[in-house]
Amino acid sequence: MTGELAALWGLAVSAFTSATLLPGTSEAVLAALYASRAADPLALLFVASLANTAGSAVNWLLGRFVTRFRNRSWFPASPAQIARAESWYARYGLWSLLLSWVPVIGDPLTVVAGILRVPFVAFIVIVGIAKTARYAFVLGLASFL
Repeated sequence: MTGELAALWGLAVSAFTSATLLPGTSEAVLAALYASRAADPLALLFVASLANTAGSAVNWLLGRFVTRFRNRSWFPASPAQIARAESWYARYGLWSLLLSWVPVIGDPLTVVAGILRVPFVAFIVIVGIAKTARYAFVLGLASFL
């Protein structure tokens, strides 16, 4: 495996896990890979955005198909986080998913989207836009450092 391909796979894993209940530090990984010129910046942006959006899709699926387990300790969002996300969603609707990139509230929002049966295509488009904008911002910031 080439160094560039290994870097992109590592970024994909980090970005995917960052969007799920598993810990990840995808922004730091992205910035480090950019700084080291490990891959083309557009490839980094594409991989990070796609993998992070895919991780959010897992959250949507969890919300959609395992709601009967939402009070279990392993569920990716606590009852309090779900209540807070439901409140955001009730107030702002589908557009609240533009906040899916925000730490602490973003992941529960994506789970709640599944619980509330947000249409998957709309979910993917809005979350994909939000995730891509965040990573584009990180790359822009990294280019100034």
